[in-house]
Amino acid sequence: MSIVNAKEIMFPALENGYAIGAFNVTDLLQFEAVIDAAVEKKAPVIVQTSVKPSQFHTPELMVAIFKTLASSAPIPVCLHLDHCTTIEYCNTCADAGYTNIMIDASKHSFEENIRQTKAVVDYAHSVGNISVEGELGTVGGVEDQIKVAEDEAQLANPEKCVEFVERTGVDIFGPAIGTAHGVYKTKNPKVDFERMATINKMLNGNGIKCPLVVHGGTGLPDDYIVKLLEAGGAKFNVSTELKHTLIDAKFEYLSSHRDEYDPGKLDVFARDATRKAVMHWIDKLGSAGKA
Repeated sequence: MSIVNAKEIMFPALENGYAIGAFNVTDLLQFEAVIDAAVEKKAPVIVQTSVKPSQFHTPELMVAIFKTLASSAPIPVCLHLDHCTTIEYCNTCADAGYTNIMIDASKHSFEENIRQTKAVVDYAHSVGNISVEGELGTVGGVEDQIKVAEDEAQLANPEKCVEFVERTGVDIFGPAIGTAHGVYKTKNPKVDFERMATINKMLNGNGIKCPLVVHGGTGLPDDYIVKLLEAGGAKFNVSTELKHTLIDAKFEYLSSHRDEYDPGKLDVFARDATRKAVMHWIDKLGSAGKA
């Protein structure tokens, strides 16, 4: 039960109205914190690495850490490659042992997005028990979230979403609905809940076919999270918050312990802060006790 792909844990999440927390990590400390938090909360969890940390440490090392920690954890754990833009590196990580791969070809034309996504799906499924995530539309960054959210052309078209899923064979799917990567600059970000619900109904209304992903979890108000859960969000990505937590915790500790040179104590402090942040998210997503 310990090592799973994303599809295996997202189907029951969607069916029962909760979501899986998907947390981006950059090192061993965060890796341990995420899994420790999930074990404490008895929650299934997805550990994510962006491309740069994966390349810096190498996919083989990331997978080795994952297998070492997950194999002894009494909960389902998935290792996900996040927002990879090349087929080649997606395949490299599939070969290395990642259990979920995201090919992000959303900046290309619809047909090219389908071509690249299907290529990764076909390869990952041929390698083993690996699920694949695709994306359609534009997920904004910190500065352009409002512009994207207000531009109908940049949000995911529900009919195109169905066509995309059917033609690519993706296992999970991230439609652009106005959420953004980074920290929201407004207390009321523009998110199209109705669009999310429509896409979910069209894809999963007659039986779960392809669970949906919410990108840009950091900074979303709690009532938005509730609405997105109700609209069918089964995986919430949290990256920026963990980066801030890690750096802020280290700064806090170093600032108050300038005469101390013990990396172990610094790591414990930062790991505990990260673990608490992850547990808070697990509670918000309703996945505690679902392992």
